[in-house]
Amino acid sequence: MIGMIDDIATYNDSSANDHERDLEAISERLDRRGIDAEAVIDRIGTFEVAVPSWALGTGGTRFGRFPIEGEPRNVYEKMDDTAVIQKLTRATPRVSLHIPWDEPDDVDRLKAHADDRGLGFDAVNSNTFQDQPDQEHSYKFGSFSHTDPAVRQQAVDHNLHVVELGEALGSEAITIWLADGSNFPGQMNLRKSFDRVLGGLETVYDGLPDGWRLYTEHKPYEPAFYATVVQDWGSSLMLANRLGPKAQCLVDLGHHLPNTNIELVVARLLTAGKLGGFHFNDSKYGDDDLTTGSIKPYQLFLVFNELVDAEEEDLDNFNPDYMIDQSHNLKDPIEAFLQTVDQLQKAYAKAVIVDRDALSEYQQANDALKAEETLKQAYETGVSPLVAEARRRQGGALNPVAAFRASGYREAVHEERSDEGYTPPQSL
Repeated sequence: MIGMIDDIATYNDSSANDHERDLEAISERLDRRGIDAEAVIDRIGTFEVAVPSWALGTGGTRFGRFPIEGEPRNVYEKMDDTAVIQKLTRATPRVSLHIPWDEPDDVDRLKAHADDRGLGFDAVNSNTFQDQPDQEHSYKFGSFSHTDPAVRQQAVDHNLHVVELGEALGSEAITIWLADGSNFPGQMNLRKSFDRVLGGLETVYDGLPDGWRLYTEHKPYEPAFYATVVQDWGSSLMLANRLGPKAQCLVDLGHHLPNTNIELVVARLLTAGKLGGFHFNDSKYGDDDLTTGSIKPYQLFLVFNELVDAEEEDLDNFNPDYMIDQSHNLKDPIEAFLQTVDQLQKAYAKAVIVDRDALSEYQQANDALKAEETLKQAYETGVSPLVAEARRRQGGALNPVAAFRASGYREAVHEERSDEGYTPPQSL
């Protein structure tokens, strides 16, 4: 069914005239500002982001899930859907697996399946926030932080298994998000629970292959509502610093309390040399896992402004992994991913065209208004033609969502895939 997406050039031809006029207009506008549109297009073409395997089916909420026709039933069909996203965007060449949700029955078979579709594997993700049918001990009261050494060892063993699996697939990182925490004062020792988490992570860290990284991920609440062990970026940074140079912090845009200045968090982790990567999504109230850029697009741009600033400065230890982490119960997951990649490329492009020399001068002169206007000028620039052109030059679609709908892919896989029982878990 992936072959249905192959004739992208023919689809692009139908809107090429309008696109080229739009591209010429924005290129001329940028030229008047001393910006080379060709250089911007080239940089957009370098941007890549990983697709999470767990979000290719409808995610749902605790209240219900509304499956769509033709959603994937297993990890192989998820790879097929990811290949479609890659063909249309040319920016998603890797998949981030969640274990055990998407543990392959045959590692060699999955790797060959991915290779055949031009895909590789990004960071692997462990799961100690749910009890699995075959596990001996429960994580109801924590995993790495649990008072029972047997539970902690089970969590460590699972993470080492995930590392081993990731190494066989060609991954080079593991992301560890812990739900460990408490709902009531006095339920757990706040200091000793953190020490136990550190001890478990140290064992996993010691088991990392050469060239690997370990990402610690923070979250202020849910399912722990009184005290989460790895609650904020400071806790995450403490762990990464104690673990060593292969440990860094992962920033999920939804894992912050309302009104948190996330771009400032990014800046601090950059200064510490500990920014490992991102889980991109958007939120209104909490960890909503909505389509990236759908609620706070200016915040997304400000985050990328910090990233591009570090990129252009060639900051030490700056090599972040970018990944999407969303859960879709209303949108077609493939379409939502196409929409997200487009939003990420636009935010990156807008950050690239910031006049950094002027911004630095205004900051040095304490001219708050002109400094803000410099950012706003870049943010308000219509970069869509530049992003579309970057995709087209790499064989992608000018309008990925429209091309996907025109292909009939969803309808075709509905005929191919059974309607039986596959219910994907909710996202992180």
